[in-house]
Amino acid sequence: MSYSNTVPARVLIVDDNYLSRIAAATLLELEGYDVVEADCGLRALKLVQETCPDLILLDVIMPGMDGFEVCRQLKRNEFTRLIPVIFLTGSEERQVRLQGIQTGADDFLTKPFDQAELVARVKILVQQKRLNEDLDHTEQVLLSIASAIECRDPNTGDHCQRLKVLGQAFGVYLQLSRDQIRSLGWAGYLHDIGKVGIPDAILLKLGPLTPDEQTIMQQHVFIGERICKPLRTLQGVVPIIRHHHERWNGTGYPDGLSGEEIPLLARVFQLLDIYDALTNERPYKPALSPTDALRLMWEEVEKGWRDPNLMGQFEAFIQVQLAVGCDGAAACVGGAYDSAAGLEAGKPASSN
Repeated sequence: MSYSNTVPARVLIVDDNYLSRIAAATLLELEGYDVVEADCGLRALKLVQETCPDLILLDVIMPGMDGFEVCRQLKRNEFTRLIPVIFLTGSEERQVRLQGIQTGADDFLTKPFDQAELVARVKILVQQKRLNEDLDHTEQVLLSIASAIECRDPNTGDHCQRLKVLGQAFGVYLQLSRDQIRSLGWAGYLHDIGKVGIPDAILLKLGPLTPDEQTIMQQHVFIGERICKPLRTLQGVVPIIRHHHERWNGTGYPDGLSGEEIPLLARVFQLLDIYDALTNERPYKPALSPTDALRLMWEEVEKGWRDPNLMGQFEAFIQVQLAVGCDGAAACVGGAYDSAAGLEAGKPASSN
């Protein structure tokens, strides 16, 4: 479906009261909307699948399936969750509105509705829905690019998904904010998206990279930053993309940041990244046990490469994961290791 302003928005009106339904339909048709009607909840759910409306006006009290259940099903469905729902209700009771909010309603109108208010609210929510869809489509494109990069290197397995899962779990353990946890999840997929601009001859090279090749490889953080920076919803991910190869003592790249100059989420993310590479098999090394992986990571702390306090929290977190049955990184994390520790026999991921 095109999102050009020349394409009329489609509104689904769901109400078992014919007079109320036709009044809203007539008004919105005069305003240029494409209107579809349903007289019950089950019919509404079917029409949503068939007509892909931009907005739903939904009566609360209907025979059979009420408006609350219709809204609940729509908001739980990945393909319909972005459709805004305006409840039409003759009740002013606070409990009715609270229940509507809990099911995911976007707005409320009291019957009999004010015509100007109905038109204004429909217009605003349709515009917001189309903006949200544009953002959602853009994010899906970025995920597709990230998946394509992962497919270019078959040796890393499902590292993006593993990073997302454990990144979010570690974020909860650290009591980070909801937005920070979301950024860690996105970083699992997008931290190396800039590798789309790195030639295969360098990206897939099994042996150590030359200094010139390392310089080219390090450009992936700038490329990834440029790809994601224009998106407002990904602003929390951009510092992770740029700085997840920095080191605590300032010897990392691209900016040589040290200590707490390195953004917190970048420091968090690089621990997950390292742990995954150590505990998963690669062509140039076997998988290590969680104990051996943590030992090598502490050696990097002693070298001045990692945040010692955060490393202590990460080790405690991994011990909790193991205690509840997670078999180390294989089930929990993923990523590419940016350190040469323990990998001298093959291609150190620090060349990435």
